[in-house]
Amino acid sequence: MKKILVWFRRDLRLADNPALYAAKQHQLIPIYIHAPEEEAPWQPGAASRWWLHHSLAALAAELKKLGSRLIIRKGDSAAALLKLIEETGASTVYCNRLYDPATIKRDSAIKHILAEHDVEYKSFAASLLFEPWEVQTKTATPYKVFTPFWNTCQKLGLPSDIQPGIRKLPSVSMQINSVALDDLQLLPKIPWDKQFYQHWIPGEANAQKRLREFIKQNLTDYEHGRDYPAVSSTSRLSACLHFGEISPRQIVYAIEQAKHAGASSNVKKNAEGFLREVVWREFTHHILYHFPQTIKKPLNPHFENFPWANKANKYLRAWQRGQTGYPIIDAGMQELWASGTMHNRVRMIVGSLLTKNMNSHWLQGAKWFWDTLVDADLAQNTFNWQWIAGCGADAAPYFRIFNPITQSEKFDAHGEYIRRWLPALRHVPAKYIHSPWTMSTAEQQLYRVIIGKDYPAPIIELKTSREDALLRYKKTR
Repeated sequence: MKKILVWFRRDLRLADNPALYAAKQHQLIPIYIHAPEEEAPWQPGAASRWWLHHSLAALAAELKKLGSRLIIRKGDSAAALLKLIEETGASTVYCNRLYDPATIKRDSAIKHILAEHDVEYKSFAASLLFEPWEVQTKTATPYKVFTPFWNTCQKLGLPSDIQPGIRKLPSVSMQINSVALDDLQLLPKIPWDKQFYQHWIPGEANAQKRLREFIKQNLTDYEHGRDYPAVSSTSRLSACLHFGEISPRQIVYAIEQAKHAGASSNVKKNAEGFLREVVWREFTHHILYHFPQTIKKPLNPHFENFPWANKANKYLRAWQRGQTGYPIIDAGMQELWASGTMHNRVRMIVGSLLTKNMNSHWLQGAKWFWDTLVDADLAQNTFNWQWIAGCGADAAPYFRIFNPITQSEKFDAHGEYIRRWLPALRHVPAKYIHSPWTMSTAEQQLYRVIIGKDYPAPIIELKTSREDALLRYKKTR
């Protein structure tokens, strides 16, 4: 029986894990190698590291239940693998494929290094529904627009075949040393993460629980409810997908089951709407694979010399701290800081204000989200910021500039979301909650919020900044 190192990366689950499943009949040794510098310049941010710590802890606990254990090492991945091969006598390394530029380059080099040592390296498809080279236009080129991509995926048929769970694994010798999880220093030294524990329980078991609850409680209202930040209508599975605690095939399988079990057309409509969002994630990964330069350059070359403001943009810090004076923006940024996530509708609004009204480079927003989101995913983060800035694939038209006041009035009419994250405005009535600076001095005193003291006045004028943005974009286009 040959010995196989099963190298976990962003596939921290036991069910529907192709690399693990392929090795289950052999003497397999589960390993994780911590080498964030190999993902530079997009190594995991602070919020992602928090999630990673707890997800690894959950994976280690599940492996222990099956009679195995997780071996953790840190440092250069190739060197760590060779060291483990020497210690264990393993002749093979199995892993699941990653598709971002740095890891593709790293994994390719490792494959050659292992081959020089007569060690087999085999990778499997596990994190996407389709390989990036499997979905192409009629001219054999990658799609840059989502709708035809979605239509092609539907014609191909969204794969929902999943591998059964594993009930038992071979033991791993205690002679094989493992670094303690705490030695990876993934958790912050200053406890800014206290509120995260109120919102998240990382790990495969909770990812499955979250999916079941979403289907039971929220799927039937998904298409409508997902636009309203005060309502819990989204699946909140993005971090679970990024770290591989759940696979997209498992999600498709569960949604298809719910769709067929549902008697009403409403269930089918909402199920299709949710699957479309799963494929949107797929689209972003395919774009990154085919256009790796987009991690730092716009996909649309016309934007390479766009006149963004310099890095010292006076608005950037206020935006990051949630002190712009526009409640829906500031509520979103406070939600991000406290919970490591932000409602998708609000992400579009805050992104529009930063890139269009404030003229900050989309990379400034991408870098901030990268460090503060628990679901920071390079493909999605890059794609979405270029989308809202108007310089990427399937980009929003240059004249689409989200007005934070009208968006707030439409999607948080009563101000529930705003009051949840901005306690300074908790007494302000609905007619003022979207633009509190319009209150008179007497009303500010009545509702216990003095603009400029308890809550900032708007730091930028919407009409003028919108006109300036339109002029810049029109010249570029």
